[in-house]
Amino acid sequence: MKTLNEFLIAEVTEHEFKSDLEIKKPKSWLKSVSAFANGIGGSLYFGVVKSDNVVGLTDVQKTAEEISRLIKERMSPLPECNLSVYRVDGNKDILVLNVQRGNNTPYYYVGDGMVVAFVRIGNESIVATPQQLNELVMRGKNLTFDTMPTDYKITDLTFTALNAAFKRVKKLALADKDYASMGLCKPDGTVTNAGLMFSDECPLFQSRVFCTHWDGLDKSGGVDDAIDDKEFEGDLISQLLKSHDFVKMNSKVRWKKMSDHRVNKPDYADRAVFEALANALMHRDYSVVGSEVHVDMFANRLEICSPGGMPDGTIIQEQDIERVLSTRRNPIIAEIFHRLDFIERRGSGFKKIRETTAELYNYTDDFAPEFISTRTVFYAVLKNMNYDLHGSNTQVNTQVNTQVERTELLLEFCIEPRTRDEMQQFVGMTNREYFRKKVIKPLLDNGNLKMTIPDKPNSQKQKYVKAQC
Repeated sequence: MKTLNEFLIAEVTEHEFKSDLEIKKPKSWLKSVSAFANGIGGSLYFGVVKSDNVVGLTDVQKTAEEISRLIKERMSPLPECNLSVYRVDGNKDILVLNVQRGNNTPYYYVGDGMVVAFVRIGNESIVATPQQLNELVMRGKNLTFDTMPTDYKITDLTFTALNAAFKRVKKLALADKDYASMGLCKPDGTVTNAGLMFSDECPLFQSRVFCTHWDGLDKSGGVDDAIDDKEFEGDLISQLLKSHDFVKMNSKVRWKKMSDHRVNKPDYADRAVFEALANALMHRDYSVVGSEVHVDMFANRLEICSPGGMPDGTIIQEQDIERVLSTRRNPIIAEIFHRLDFIERRGSGFKKIRETTAELYNYTDDFAPEFISTRTVFYAVLKNMNYDLHGSNTQVNTQVNTQVERTELLLEFCIEPRTRDEMQQFVGMTNREYFRKKVIKPLLDNGNLKMTIPDKPNSQKQKYVKAQC
């Protein structure tokens, strides 16, 4: 006889617990069916309060019939799912609804006078944003932003940087047929978005990189606001190479003389920087007009921020970096970067960034790169290996609050009402009292955060939500 925990250990997708089936309020659980089908799949456990509290179901057959009926009545299109009955913890029957990742996205909940698509963020199912809905529509049509056609013809554009890169790396001169085979244009010469982004004078305003070297540990902490800043546009290859050059020009390589040789001590592993920049350009969400990749250098770290969270809606902080599935938001861009040896084999980016950083002199786990995402942004954070060499009291902190702008990330997380435990877990802080005094209270005092039950601040049902501007 298996226990519930044995089922959960074997469960590789996300899961959610329901003590019973809510027939009169089907949205309470069907929103998760929608989110799972729109994401990476998942399982709902009926008859379970939480992982260590199985209550069981009194009538498994009737519950299964109601689940099937409500899915057919309230979901459009119908997701692929199956129901299984298990007896756990001795004599308690539970139902497990396994929802598969869908190909006909978006999957909508239809009822209560609404037609809504949900996505999974962390352990909650929330309404998809317009950008997320647009991505789901494209996924359902087997389209990505970079594969979509434009009004341009291949004869309207030039590809000097792309041709030079292939000649330099592959000793290959591109012919007209190569543009179509790589997906930069259709057979009739109609240019795709990928073609625009690799052209010499890319007309897409959102295809840019902003690089800034800040004076201090944040954007307002030094004598001067910024030491250096550059804005790069045009083709993706130039954006990548120029951004990489910016980081190199604003970094230092110290050295230490040993008995019989000299040890170089760069601020950052060069390959890790290049890989992180390539990933940002390759996997960012280009459908968000008015957005760009930001490369921010501080005294103790390098932050690379790209628009769009994880393509599958997961939160990177909750994933095992060694096992993150490779999901390409822009497959044409990814394939060209791969062919030019800008990146190694698919799915190895995070691992390569960590491994090359770990090879640096004096490396410790405190300097391990970090990856942080919300539903709208993705951060790669590399630590300056030469920061705090002379015993400064300010240490490189591995928690979110000193790696990125903690307040902005937390407020983004609280667009949906969150409990204090959820907020605390999100930023990686363990001391509840410190979190209350130093994080929640200041946000409440300055009006950036609001209580959902302001008349009862100590209520067990209390949640916090970002204040609307």
